[in-house]
Amino acid sequence: MQDALFTPERRDIVERMTAAAVDFPRRSFDSDRDAAFPYENWEDLKRAGLLGICIPKEHGGLGGDFVAYALASEELGRHCATTGLTFNMHVATTLLVGQIADDMDLPDDVRATQHARREQLWHGVVNNHTIHSQPFSEGTAASATGGFATMAKKVDGGYLVTGRKIFASLSGAANVHNVVCISDADDQLHLMGVPADADGVEIEGGWDPLGMRGTDSRNLLMTDVFVPEGNEWIPPGMFEQAAWRWPYFYMTLSFSYLGLMRGILDYTSAYLRGEHGTSARRDNHIKQHGWADMQLTYDRAQALCYRVLGEASADPSRASLRRAWTSMVTTMQGAPELASKAIEIAGGRSMLRPSPLEQAYRDSRAGATMLPWSVEVCLDRLGRFDLYPESDRFNG
Repeated sequence: MQDALFTPERRDIVERMTAAAVDFPRRSFDSDRDAAFPYENWEDLKRAGLLGICIPKEHGGLGGDFVAYALASEELGRHCATTGLTFNMHVATTLLVGQIADDMDLPDDVRATQHARREQLWHGVVNNHTIHSQPFSEGTAASATGGFATMAKKVDGGYLVTGRKIFASLSGAANVHNVVCISDADDQLHLMGVPADADGVEIEGGWDPLGMRGTDSRNLLMTDVFVPEGNEWIPPGMFEQAAWRWPYFYMTLSFSYLGLMRGILDYTSAYLRGEHGTSARRDNHIKQHGWADMQLTYDRAQALCYRVLGEASADPSRASLRRAWTSMVTTMQGAPELASKAIEIAGGRSMLRPSPLEQAYRDSRAGATMLPWSVEVCLDRLGRFDLYPESDRFNG
């Protein structure tokens, strides 16, 4: 499966990510300590052309598909999981308007409009290094397609958007916040690109979480913010269609955590070989047993994720959808399990800052709670799967 996933084109993109991220681990402690956005890392991503990872080559991007992004995101998470999560919010928009939109059923005239608008978005990313965020959560519901209170009022030339998004990653760094809202014109969900510097946009509150501290996920407040009509990146109703027909879109966060797991393995292996300023511990049989357990945890998570990536497409089978939920749980529960075992192996000093394992443990704890496919949501769906076959298609 791994050889089939790593086509030459995808391998080239992953190698580009490896080269761009070489300094990310060194910077990670400062970003974590200060709960500061990793601006330097993003500059390196820009220079490497990775902001356009899922933009077609003919439009100046790297031409990566969903799987290419997943593999590159895993590699990025290996070097800095916080940067991986923020990068995901940017790439998610380019995936939604690109590969995913192409798989949706849209009338020809609607598709033509959507193509014109996404070319505008792509041009901004490639030529102006525009950073996009994608804050969905409002704290009112766990569903990806429900519980939205943000409203868009139709006016001449666009919309006035009013609402509040919580955990709005890149809140102080993004140039455009792509928010899901309900329009008064048709009572449907719309995806609006809200300019960060528009009148009525405000970033609220502080940001001092347990882990993933560099994501800058403060609250985004919008009060009668004018959004040009051309910033409606997908047509009304497509968001719900995508949630139903392309549910893999909601597992992209897990790729960063899979990379975090690989980073924990890298560090622990080097520790056992005596490469972190201590004598080698690899001859200790108890530590060898723990190291074996760590490899089992990681390989299970990666193997299942890669199987899901091999199946990822529009209109998945019920069994494929089930595996996607299972992959989310396996990764998001496996990451803190792996970090905990690594600290046990490395001993008390690994709990002292600035220890990469101490930070990885805190970072890993955040994954289980992240919507829309949190561990709780996925377990709820898995718990009902095949018991109520007439209603167990819970994609969104």
